[in-house]
Amino acid sequence: MIENHQLKRFVFIASFIQIVLAQSPQKTIYAQSIKSVVFKNQNSEIQFPIVKLGASFELHFDDLNGDERNYYYRVKYFNHDWTPSNLFQNEYLKGFDNLRIENYQTSFNTLQPYTHYQLNLPNDQTSFLISGNYHLEIYNEADEMVFSRKFVIYEDGARVNAGVFRPRDLKYYQTHQSVQFSVSPPRGEYFRDPQNQLHVTILQNEQWNNSLNHLRPQYNNGGRLEYRYDAESRFEGGNEYLFFSTRNIQVTNANVSMVELNRLYESYLTTNFLRRGYPYSFTQDLNGDFVIQTLQGSENGAIEGDYSWVHFSLSAPALLKDQEIYVYGKFNNYELEEENKMYYNPSLEIYEGVILLKQGIYNYKFVAKTPQSELLNAICGSHALTENRYLILVYYRFFGNQYDSLIGVGETSSFEIID
Repeated sequence: MIENHQLKRFVFIASFIQIVLAQSPQKTIYAQSIKSVVFKNQNSEIQFPIVKLGASFELHFDDLNGDERNYYYRVKYFNHDWTPSNLFQNEYLKGFDNLRIENYQTSFNTLQPYTHYQLNLPNDQTSFLISGNYHLEIYNEADEMVFSRKFVIYEDGARVNAGVFRPRDLKYYQTHQSVQFSVSPPRGEYFRDPQNQLHVTILQNEQWNNSLNHLRPQYNNGGRLEYRYDAESRFEGGNEYLFFSTRNIQVTNANVSMVELNRLYESYLTTNFLRRGYPYSFTQDLNGDFVIQTLQGSENGAIEGDYSWVHFSLSAPALLKDQEIYVYGKFNNYELEEENKMYYNPSLEIYEGVILLKQGIYNYKFVAKTPQSELLNAICGSHALTENRYLILVYYRFFGNQYDSLIGVGETSSFEIID
């Protein structure tokens, strides 16, 4: 009896420790020397690691210290809404984490020295047992987290059909987009208690900061769950991203008006203007993404891509009161940090900012921040005709499980928006 009591007490303590140590996904910690974080599925150019269970994906980043420091990776598992999971590590991970990243190379023939690190997952020491939401964290030798990224693993299951529609409310007809979709279970099966056990998340251009994740099925159509919401699944259309190219860092290029060589190259972009209120104009973009490329040497951007100071400017006739302006894109993980903040120059009537970036093609736009909120489209405007990618992630908690499996992924685009 005593031994049984002690065993129960041990299990309780272990479970308590597991819950206490579980943390919500932390915001990326700013580390000045870490640049050019690329995290993607090996078979896709889009930098968003959404992979089938067992498939490979990879992480790349540069350390501008250039002295081959040690970095370690850890993996955590979360519920569909990114709340901490109660699972023990051996229930979602096979092998170990908190391991050193051993694949690294020093830069070659660049003005800015750096060390390029690469991590491939799964690998011989770390693989994944279940589908769902994961968090990858990179730590330095002092056990400080230098940055982190989310990724999702899916398994075959539900089928998703989706489309993008104009809102029925005329107030939003010209500026917003509504995502409507249906979810079908695997052939011969059905969803048990879908109102509580099945959850969906909608992402616009792979951004988690404006995701929708509180929708419930409206009705069941012969086993197929229908989500025909209008207001509840509505997104601002935004505007097409601005872009520039520094693949040839020594000369002017697309939207690069001037280049200077000091200790590093300085790339001055064409001055942009406030696009809010202007008519929509289609421009082919990467929906906020970026691609590391160089036309120098053997064109190996991983170790031969150089860095330049990229100068951004935004024409504004007056200081935008109570608003801070930032340069925004996947290259900074869509985060509003001091590094990508713009400052007003009253003598020129422009906002100015400078960011150290590796050679490549970049999408960006300007966003505003007030003490109350982030205004993602206050500077560039919002249009229903803007081309956006949408992902619908379908999570389901099977009977008896303590985690949310990602059983279906749907994709759609607003390129052919439906009235």
